[in-house]
Amino acid sequence: MPARPGPAHLIRPMRWLLYIAAFLVFLAGLVLFVFPLRTADWFAWTVNPPMTAVFLGAAYWSSAGLEIIGARSAGWESARLAVWPVFIFTTLTLAVTLVHLDRFHLSPAAGFLAQAATWAWLAIYAAVPVAMLIITRRQLRGVQVAGRAASGPPVLPPALRMLLGGIAGILLLYGAALLAAPVPAAAWWPWPLTELTGRAVGAWLVGLGWAAAQGQSSRDLGSVRPVALTSLAFVVLQAIALLRYGEALRWQAAPAIGFTVVLAAIGVAGGWAFAVSRAQRPASGA
Repeated sequence: MPARPGPAHLIRPMRWLLYIAAFLVFLAGLVLFVFPLRTADWFAWTVNPPMTAVFLGAAYWSSAGLEIIGARSAGWESARLAVWPVFIFTTLTLAVTLVHLDRFHLSPAAGFLAQAATWAWLAIYAAVPVAMLIITRRQLRGVQVAGRAASGPPVLPPALRMLLGGIAGILLLYGAALLAAPVPAAAWWPWPLTELTGRAVGAWLVGLGWAAAQGQSSRDLGSVRPVALTSLAFVVLQAIALLRYGEALRWQAAPAIGFTVVLAAIGVAGGWAFAVSRAQRPASGA
């Protein structure tokens, strides 16, 4: 019987790109989550209300974990669950930035740190999608040489796959609505959003939805754990954000209830996927 091709290894440029991306989103999350009242001075654009800043900061920090896990992966099958959401998010955020460039701190009146943050933002979001495309092309050549390591049906239980698929559908559809028509779509968000913040949130929802969609169809338990851990981190950080600035929400209104339900569903799905991956690890290694 011929030997089965081994898994495609993660090439070094992709590994370093993910590490760099993790460091950059950690810095963005640091300003937004820890210092949400100082975005006018320390961030590329002024984010109001503070609840929006901490929401975005929580998303940045949770994605940093996904990228670090992806960078530490031995093979492409696991790392790709970090690569494609990052590419989609950075591309969408670049488009949002260009549409709303007048809202960014490019004027000398904004202050040195705010201007520096803006130019760094523009450089990062212009460079990362291009670098990711180029490096991914090299990575996929290695995948073709190694062959498909993970085959067969998806490994997650059908009920969990349905839950993840539902979450992915909600995040992708609503994220696309915020990107395309932020003002009317923001009526279904639990606190006020501007056109810029609505589209910024929409870019994150699409990226997170894409990650959930990839996770539910995974054929390798090793690739499920990064998405599971990212989901749990996202929920924990958003819970902290709500404890800090939850007064911005209209708690008895339908958008706040829907937000809470979706957040709880993400937590359940993340915890469930993590438990499944841990329970089946010995069997998968046999």
